[in-house]
Amino acid sequence: MELEAIYENIENEDMKDTCAPQIQSRCEDEGKTRVDLIAEISQLETRVKDLTDEKDQLQRDFDSLNKKGPVCFFVSSELKSWSDSRQYCRDRGADLVIVNTEEKFISSLVKESVWIGLSDTEKEGNMKWVDNSPLKQGFWESNEPNDAGGNEDCIELNPAKSVLNNWNDIPCSATRKWICEN
Repeated sequence: MELEAIYENIENEDMKDTCAPQIQSRCEDEGKTRVDLIAEISQLETRVKDLTDEKDQLQRDFDSLNKKGPVCFFVSSELKSWSDSRQYCRDRGADLVIVNTEEKFISSLVKESVWIGLSDTEKEGNMKWVDNSPLKQGFWESNEPNDAGGNEDCIELNPAKSVLNNWNDIPCSATRKWICEN
């Protein structure tokens, strides 16, 4: 029995001597400890999860756009009122652009303020898109919409402002360039 205990201790020592030093020497060669490697693995796992979440969101956005079919935009080079701009779009089988997501590229299409397809002309404070859908999320400038002078019912996008805060209500009779979407 005593011999078996000695043999067992020798086996355990051999395992300790052959495995642990090899792992330790590899780590020391790279200047990393086991704790450093575990932390690095954890960071990589978090990054993979973040990238997977981002990929999933991009896929949802892409799928949403594909449901609409091909989308084309027209950016005007002349100035018109909101109503005249909308009529121009409608005469060509389109309408003023609807911005219902954080679509940063819409702001990148223009260098100056443009009409978008949002207004509260029917009922003050009840913003609706040209397709009659209600506004779900807005990207308003600070203190907007404010209906200054009681006559600001149409919405412009001002690309000089922050992408997520660049909408302003102004009188529909003002003249701006516009974006059509079909």
